[in-house]
Amino acid sequence: MVGLKPPEVPPTAAMKFVSAGMAGCVADLCTFPLDTAKVRLQIQGEVRTPRTLSSVEYRGVLGTLSTMVRTEGARSLYSGLAAGLQRQMSFASIRIGLYDSVKQLYTPKGAENTGMATRLLAGCTTGAVAVACAQPTDVVKVRFQASGAQSDNARRYSGTVDAYRTIAREEGVRGLWRGTLPNIARNAIINCGELVTYDLLKDALLRAQLMTDNVPCHFVAAFGAGFCATVVASPVDVVKTRYMNARPGQYRSALSCLLALLVQDGPAGLYKGFVPSFLRLGSWNVVMFVSYEQLQRALALARPA
Repeated sequence: MVGLKPPEVPPTAAMKFVSAGMAGCVADLCTFPLDTAKVRLQIQGEVRTPRTLSSVEYRGVLGTLSTMVRTEGARSLYSGLAAGLQRQMSFASIRIGLYDSVKQLYTPKGAENTGMATRLLAGCTTGAVAVACAQPTDVVKVRFQASGAQSDNARRYSGTVDAYRTIAREEGVRGLWRGTLPNIARNAIINCGELVTYDLLKDALLRAQLMTDNVPCHFVAAFGAGFCATVVASPVDVVKTRYMNARPGQYRSALSCLLALLVQDGPAGLYKGFVPSFLRLGSWNVVMFVSYEQLQRALALARPA
């Protein structure tokens, strides 16, 4: 596990932008079933469906995955993948690929090191901009992942394109941006948890000379980033998932969704699906950051002199 060595000339912002989108897609392809399991566990107890499916209960990560395969077929694990990949090409490209550029923009001229506040501000900025651009793809992805909790006749969309069209027609264009505010809050937190933690851990490992700037270092930093991001973002993620999956009028706002969740499930409901969230986010971070580092190095090395 040595990977590509850092190029003498660092990758450009465009290379990082493209590499981040590609790395996000690779990570989604590897971890999408875990994300689907997380969504099912988060909405469990909320969706009421006909008898044939209402008796289906999801217990734990492996139990959820096996139940889905048994009752809906293996393809259900990747329901919404098309929207997920569309999301990563815009979302990951912005929030991850532009992080270093925004961080440099916020760093005072002449500063030797980038401070914590600057890193946090850069993470919040790219996360918010990414959500504003990619929110429709996230709405469609969540609804497809949750659709297995409904009968075949009750499923709302026949495909990804039909989902975009139907949501815009029935709920208005605003429906495609349902849950934007809680998603901005979630992704500002996740971006800080992921990128800033990864940035700090990688810097610390390199400064202490415990590891060199290569795959093992990226793996350790990414694993730590995934755990931190899951701990701080799970409550917002649960509310976001339920609010985005809700039918029109079910909740007045993200706040009313939060209150309904607390009344129904108590504070523990804020951490529904924590284990699959961590398994998904931790593994996603490892695959994404390792792929991202290698892809941008490959592009930089392939650049004509």
